[in-house]
Amino acid sequence: MTTWEAAQLGVIQGITEFLPISSSGHLVVAQHFMNISRSGILFEVVVHLGTLFSILVIFYKDIKEIVFSLFYPASKSLIKNVVIGTVPIIILGLLLKPYIESLFHNTIVVGIGFLFTGIILISTQIFKPVKQHLDGKKSLLIGLYQCIALLPGVSRSGITIGSGMMLGILPFEAARFSFFLAIPALIGSGLVTFGDYISSGASTESISVIVAGFFTSFVVGVVALKALLTVLSKGKFHWFGMYCVVMGIITLGL
Repeated sequence: MTTWEAAQLGVIQGITEFLPISSSGHLVVAQHFMNISRSGILFEVVVHLGTLFSILVIFYKDIKEIVFSLFYPASKSLIKNVVIGTVPIIILGLLLKPYIESLFHNTIVVGIGFLFTGIILISTQIFKPVKQHLDGKKSLLIGLYQCIALLPGVSRSGITIGSGMMLGILPFEAARFSFFLAIPALIGSGLVTFGDYISSGASTESISVIVAGFFTSFVVGVVALKALLTVLSKGKFHWFGMYCVVMGIITLGL
């Protein structure tokens, strides 16, 4: 993979990790059209780190507030809910890892994943948020929905924000919880993938490829995350669903 290809994949990762349109699905389709057999294991870790840093930048004040008020009821409740919501994906992610990895070259699975995401996003128009409070039960349900995003083509942010809205949580609060859930999810997937990289004992990626992937995924991730929060505030979340349906049809046509 060249530095230019790495930069392009980093841009795609940065945009699609946060916009509810599936980063995994877009990377599969992009590599298909760019004729890249597979980005290196280390490269996958790096672009995930780039998007993780995007979350830390955008939600810096929230994270700082939680750290400095760690023992206050609101912070303890949020941390508890994030832990509850993260447990399902840890268990299923580790148990199904070999099977899930085998699906990442299957454009039929990716296409179906896009269509599923599109249906979830469009259906958020039906459910009207009623300022429901996030509790342990809702956190677990959102965490279970997040597990579906292990499949390529299913958007993690789309499925978690969408399910939160269906449970009556306001869009911005659903997005905030979704991206707090993303922190342990991205760290966990990064550690597992890095473990695979260490055990493989080799890397085919140059420093320029690594830097290009990290930098572009980070910068574009910041922009994409800000854009998503703006779209949510305007109530246009379902637009992404229409896009996913189109992408699903195109991908199935491959």
